Amino acid sequence: MGRVISIANQKGGVGKSTTAINLSACLAEKGRKVLLVDSDPQGNTTTGLGQEKNQIENTIYDIYIGNESIQQCIMKNIYDNLDLIPANVNFSAAEIELIGIENKEFILRNELDYVKNDYDYIIIDCPPSLSLLTVNAMAASDTVIVPIQCEYYALEGLSQLIHTVNLVKDRLNADLDLEGVVFTMYDSRTNLSQQVVDNVKENLPNNIFEVIIPRSIRLAEAPSYGQPITVYDAKSTGAESYRKLADEVIKKK
Repeated sequence: MGRVISIANQKGGVGKSTTAINLSACLAEKGRKVLLVDSDPQGNTTTGLGQEKNQIENTIYDIYIGNESIQQCIMKNIYDNLDLIPANVNFSAAEIELIGIENKEFILRNELDYVKNDYDYIIIDCPPSLSLLTVNAMAASDTVIVPIQCEYYALEGLSQLIHTVNLVKDRLNADLDLEGVVFTMYDSRTNLSQQVVDNVKENLPNNIFEVIIPRSIRLAEAPSYGQPITVYDAKSTGAESYRKLADEVIKKK
């Protein structure tokens, strides 16, 4: 049965979609069957895999409101071993449309149950907020990976996010765990990047991934070409870093 991992941080611009795309691509490259779920109405993960989000008929929105089955919304073999459930701006209306619906926190979990056995990993890219969509993702997940940008405000909101993980664990999903924090956009030329790493390690010594994702022009360019870094520049430091992250994730299973 597939292991479900949410990529979550309520701050935007921390490398969340970049991590979701490239971790998924690296797991797929290593022969694991992966379903990447774009659970963000911005649809950055969808476009980052080269899909024209506004021309896609069946998206995650259709799953939430019951228009289509999850099987109808999966785009198969975007790359070898990598399938996608896409998202676009329509999804932003889902939270309003679900007001008053019973057990709305479990919609995604119930749907993923139909396809869990088809995958080794299901990676969910959450929106940059602690919303119903994020709660749905966490209620469906085994673990949460938190990307943290190596910059001054990195720690702002981390305690709130961990509190949300614990609330979901207590009330909705007793099996949920914090898989770990992964540092992104690390700049070895600055003291600040290392200070952020040291600060987080003091507070979360047992939940830190060893690999640190560097700040990289190639990583930043890849989504505009609709490709994961493993395709855009397979030998780059960014590609090697995400392969190491995939190795760590595999070892934790």
